[in-house]
Amino acid sequence: MRILFVGDVVGRSGRNIVNERLPALVRDWRLDCVIVNGENAAGGFGITEPIYHELIDAGADAITLGNHAWDQREALVFIERAPRLIRPINYPAGTPGRGAALLEAKNGARVLVINALGRIFMDALDDPFAAIDKELAACPLRSGADAIVIDLHAEATSEKQAMGYFTDGRASVVIGTHTHAPTADHQILPRGTAFISDVGMTGDYYSVIGMNKQEPLQRFLRRIPSAKFEPALGAATLCGLAVDRQSHRPCDPGGRGAIGRAARGSQARLLGLVFLNPVRSRPYN
Repeated sequence: MRILFVGDVVGRSGRNIVNERLPALVRDWRLDCVIVNGENAAGGFGITEPIYHELIDAGADAITLGNHAWDQREALVFIERAPRLIRPINYPAGTPGRGAALLEAKNGARVLVINALGRIFMDALDDPFAAIDKELAACPLRSGADAIVIDLHAEATSEKQAMGYFTDGRASVVIGTHTHAPTADHQILPRGTAFISDVGMTGDYYSVIGMNKQEPLQRFLRRIPSAKFEPALGAATLCGLAVDRQSHRPCDPGGRGAIGRAARGSQARLLGLVFLNPVRSRPYN
């Protein structure tokens, strides 16, 4: 089973590259399940219902959120009729929507997708470790779901690494999101879970985490805000991680920068980082 997780989509530029490139990735990499973090998809802040449907139509099977989940206030309403939109599981009881969803992949497999917010340098919320542990107990890997993907939207690398080991062998993939900067620690953990501390963002990389450079520079240099943050609109780079669960054979998805790293007897194999820029003709590492 092949899973692709696409990093935080930022604004129109990020949406454009998803719309342009994701259908071909699904076809060429023979992807069974695609998960996209969409919490910055609407002008860099939150998500709207039309954008939710746009990403689903492009090939996403699920869309996760994060600390900007409610920046577009309409999300508090339409999330109830958007079964593939998943907000953090450790929001307080009574928050609209769902923090986990058991979905049917393109190949008919059952995929449990969980979204959670970290607590270090973030707003105080319920314990993500306890919330995820409870969900994994209710829907275990193999008996309850064929694959389990966790999106931990968190600032601290240590918290994300700790979550990887906490769920190692109980989840198929643990993906870190939020910082918009891809890390170089993609690996298969000892008990078979694929992991990366941060998968990066899908947006204009000639930017400051997806935003126009001028305003962040102004605030760092002079400590005086002069305008709103606006998403950069240059050509985007699509960042993601592709995983082949329960494959023990060498795999080269069309020569597209596959890393092909796997531990002996592992439950998953890394097909590779997706770092797809329109200036180049194919993904590269």
